[in-house]
Formats: sequence, C-alpha cells, structure tokens
Amino acid sequence: MTDSTASFATGPMWAGFIAFVLVMLALDLFVFGGRKSHKVSVKEAAAWVAVWVSLALAFAGLLWWYLNDTQGAEVARTKTLEFLAGYLIEQSLSVDNMFVFVMIFGYFAVPPELQRRVLLYGVLGAIVMRAGMILTGVWLVTQFAWILYVFGAFLVITGIKMIIFAEAEPDLEQNPLLRWLRGHLRITPNFHGEAFFVRQNGILWATPMFLVLVLIEASDVVFAVDSIPAIFAVTTDPFIVFTSNIFAIMGLRALYFLLADMADRFHLLKYGLAIVLVFIGGKMLAMPWFHMPIQWSLAIVGSIILVSVVASLALSKPKAVIAGGDA
Repeated sequence: MTDSTASFATGPMWAGFIAFVLVMLALDLFVFGGRKSHKVSVKEAAAWVAVWVSLALAFAGLLWWYLNDTQGAEVARTKTLEFLAGYLIEQSLSVDNMFVFVMIFGYFAVPPELQRRVLLYGVLGAIVMRAGMILTGVWLVTQFAWILYVFGAFLVITGIKMIIFAEAEPDLEQNPLLRWLRGHLRITPNFHGEAFFVRQNGILWATPMFLVLVLIEASDVVFAVDSIPAIFAVTTDPFIVFTSNIFAIMGLRALYFLLADMADRFHLLKYGLAIVLVFIGGKMLAMPWFHMPIQWSLAIVGSIILVSVVASLALSKPKAVIAGGDA
C-alpha cells in the first residue's frame, strides 16, 4: 500500500492511455463488427478475451520497462505488481457483473444478436462513470486518510452480506428503478432492433432495449462501489487505479459472451468473490499494524478465485452427468 496519491504518470501518459481506449472502442464499433447485429460465438469471445488479457499484460510489461529505465528497479517492480494485483481484483469482482447481465438479458428475453451492441454502450458509460468515481475516491483519500478504514469496513460488511445472500434470486419485477422507468416512459412492447427510442405516430417511445441499457449502467455503478474501494487496498496511485479498472471493464463484455451459457456452473464463484472482499477489507483495516507485501495480496486473491472456480466446476459435474443420464 502506498502512502501517497502522487502518481508517476505524466500528462502525455494519461492522454496516450485515453487515446488507446478510444481507438480500441472505435475499432470495435466501426471495424470489428460492432455496427452489425450478430450473435457472438464462443470462438470470437475467446479471441477477444485473449486479446484483452494480452493487452493488459503487455501494458504491465511496458510499465515495468518505462519505470525501470526512469525510476529504478524497485519502483518498477512495485508499480507493476500494483497494476497486476489491481487488474486481477477488478477483473475478478467484475465477473459478478456477468451474473447480473445474464439475469437482465434473460428477464427481457433479449435476442443474442442484440446483446453485443448494448454492452458496448454499457462499457462506454461505465468508463465515464468509473473515471468520475475514481477521481472522487482519490480526492477523498487525499483529504481524509481515515476514509481508507471506512472503505475497509464497508468491504468486510459487503463481503459478509454476499455470503449470507449468495443464493438469493433478485426480483427484477420489483426493482425500483425499473418500476420508475415503466411509470414515467412510453415503452414499446417489442424490440425494434438495436434502437433505444423509436417514433410512432409522431410520439417518441422508449424500447425495452433502453431499459436494458439503463439497468446495465446502474448495475455497474453498484459494482463500482465495491470494486473501486477494493483497489485502494493495493494502491492509491490514480493512474494505476484507472488503468487497471479500464482494462477489466474493456474485457468484461468478451468474458460475458464466453461464459454466459455456463454461468450456472460457477455457482461457488460468488462465495469466492465475497471472501476476496472480506480479505481486502480486512487488509485495509489492519494497515496500522501489518503491511502485507503486494505479491502476497496478488497470490492470495488469485488463489481464492482459482479455488472457487475449480470447486464450482468440480461440484457441478455430477449434476450434469445425472441430468444427461435421465435424458
């Protein structure tokens, strides 16, 4: 955990990273089929997951190379490990968002070929909101150092609540945001392709796709409230916080299409994510008495996620065999 919110990043580095993100989004939207409705295959999703993980690792390598050359091996090692730990935490916690996407798309019966575009707009909105929340978090840490302990307590409580209510099924029908939207907007009964609004008889109507987009954006706000405080257990450097968040968000959409059909097989992953939150929160609360090396945090978080994934897959296999045998 660093003691200052001062960052090594220069203005050109910030501008270069933001330009990189915008270029990747433009390529996705205008070159790689983003403007054409189609069902994302497992092969395509796996390729994009590999691309985003590779880009994140390449960024970590460039970060180490730059800092090793300008600020020395120790700073390069520390900042690179902070980025990798932050990326792993953000990517792991964002997986919980995948379960929410599955629930939202299932509730509205969104055709598979229409899901890709709405998630792209969801990513755009998430980037803007995350940037604002990260800047707010950095300002709070700068002005009130004790806020880190508030973050820690919040994460512990959130993790415990996740364990208690892991098996609870949210009821979108009773969602207050959805009920408000339905009470204040004219909404068409059917989808109109990827359109969020259509004009019928001179009157503007919202489509169900607009409701899907709003709920996806709202879900990201909820998850950002957990994930952004979590990364402050690793670093308070705003550049590391921002870049690790953005890489995780950019790769989430491909991860959804890769794992959505198997989401029910990862039934223990929520418990793993809850334990991660409790661990990170406890780490923040213990800072005055114990400083955990960043590589330990990276290894522990990675181990928790790996064990929960392997256990989920192992314990779901017998059920699949029984179901197949009954068929």
